[in-house]
Amino acid sequence: MLYSWNLSGSSLNSFYSAAVLSGTQSWKAWFFGSLDAGNFLTVDKPPFALMVMGLSCRVFGYGTWQMMLPMVLVALATIWIVHASVKRVWGHGAATVAALVLALTPITVAINRDNNPDTLLVFLMAGGAALALRAVHNGRLLPLVGSAVCFGLAFNTKMLQGYIALPAVFAVYLYAAKPRLVKRVVNLLVAGVALAVSSFWWAAAVSLVPADDRPYIGGSSDGTAWDLIMGYNGLGRILGGEGNGGGGGGGGGGFSGTAGLGRLFNDILGGQISWLIPFAAVACIGGLVLCGRAPRTDLTRAALLLWGGWTALHYLTFAMAEGTMHPYYTTALAPGIAALCGGGGVMLLRAFRADKRWAWVLPAGLGITAVWAVVLLRRASGWNTWLWPAIAVVMLLAIVGLLVFRSASGTRVRLLAASVVAAVVAAVAGPAAYAWSVPSGSGGGMGGTNPTAGPSTGSGFGGGPGGGGGRAGFPGGGTGGPGARNRAKAARPAGSRARTAGCRAAGAANCPAVRAGRPPAATPGRAVRHRGLRRHRRQRGYGRRRHRNRQRHGRQARRHGRRRHGRRTRRYGRRREQRARDLPREAPGRRQVAAGGVEFAERGPADRQQR
Repeated sequence: MLYSWNLSGSSLNSFYSAAVLSGTQSWKAWFFGSLDAGNFLTVDKPPFALMVMGLSCRVFGYGTWQMMLPMVLVALATIWIVHASVKRVWGHGAATVAALVLALTPITVAINRDNNPDTLLVFLMAGGAALALRAVHNGRLLPLVGSAVCFGLAFNTKMLQGYIALPAVFAVYLYAAKPRLVKRVVNLLVAGVALAVSSFWWAAAVSLVPADDRPYIGGSSDGTAWDLIMGYNGLGRILGGEGNGGGGGGGGGGFSGTAGLGRLFNDILGGQISWLIPFAAVACIGGLVLCGRAPRTDLTRAALLLWGGWTALHYLTFAMAEGTMHPYYTTALAPGIAALCGGGGVMLLRAFRADKRWAWVLPAGLGITAVWAVVLLRRASGWNTWLWPAIAVVMLLAIVGLLVFRSASGTRVRLLAASVVAAVVAAVAGPAAYAWSVPSGSGGGMGGTNPTAGPSTGSGFGGGPGGGGGRAGFPGGGTGGPGARNRAKAARPAGSRARTAGCRAAGAANCPAVRAGRPPAATPGRAVRHRGLRRHRRQRGYGRRRHRNRQRHGRQARRHGRRRHGRRTRRYGRRREQRARDLPREAPGRRQVAAGGVEFAERGPADRQQR
């Protein structure tokens, strides 16, 4: 509802709307992203997002709803991707929190109701990150190639901005994936080829068309796509310069304030994206500490590194950019913040309950979140003045409830759950109010070329053609991560409790289950197979060969699509029973044994008694 309510009354970017209309009238304009059907000039972005909206308008007719339908669907798909990715590692509760945070991020709601390409950009980048995390988990090449293709299409949506999270994604795969190092490097090289093909196919196709037969590429200095990639939409966004806000100190094109590490907390960007950045940082650092000396392939740590790297790279890029910097660019931070708040928050909650040393971390993170929400809401003088006292009171009561019922059991656990829910509600109340102001029109945010949410609290101004900041005369867009099988094992409390108890008895200080503070009944079996437990088994007489044989037999059974004691074993058992029925009856005290086709008599129990 936030993304589609009163959509026909919202103002869109008129230059992208004109390009979409041209694409419905001319296939050549659709391919190049031309502003006019005569193909004189293109927008200053690659045309992939315009292609998607243009196809929708060709099918359903040209209009606001027809143009925005694919963008609304893509926004919902992004929430689903983040939810599924977080659920695979941390479970349903963390995934629900992550989806809620992403859906209610103010600037995300504002941009998802606009025809700027950032909605499609975030969808492709989130899909690439989720596929890369799956490749880390199962070690296969195909998800990694799919991830590279997604980032390549993101490049064809907003060029180098689609690559911001790519170093973190590939670095996590190189470090944490299951295959050996040589195979990981080879897989990354294959993915690099897929990335290059999916990234540069449009620029190469444009270069193959003679300059007289194609439109002028908007935003470039020589009419080529390569100049647009390296200049205006490339390093020019970071370093500034001609057509990109003038560069130098105080850069940013006047849309987002002065460049610096604190830019995302200023009066312009603070209410758009920064509500949960402090808690996401606390959750990421705390989660990595809880992972400790887990195995290299630990999925929980890999997910924290991936989403933490995503958030850090985007934060630094947007904070230090000297070129044109619109507030809606920061929507790319939202998936990383959401995943860290959901997954890292659940890890802090488990450690909060299980270890007194961690009893202060979660309340401190929630307290910082509430204080920053009050600061942001007080900046908007005269706008919903009742909200910041309500958030402060509810968060205070939630923190008190967490501390009082930290070790609760039985029916009192419901009070602890109510405290957790109250803390989540207080944390997202401020962003939700800003987000609702967009469809309801209760705020003072801008739309069209420079969409924002909530009341106007800063001195940022709307852009020129295509979102402003363009070149003159060139319009354009200015569970320790158990899988399903391990979660089924975790439902058996007796075995899990015994394994964890044995781990504690062996003095396994490096046990990830003990450090993460998970209750014994919720500890998956595989998560406690670590160095300390193996040492304990060797001391008690367990051999390596038995464990290795069990693993090999399990792999063989799974490879043939059967369980270890499934159809194959039953078939052999039936054969033995059939052979036993076919043998002649033996005389009492004697047994006839067939070996090599020769019958001979063997002494039985009766002979031994006579002797």
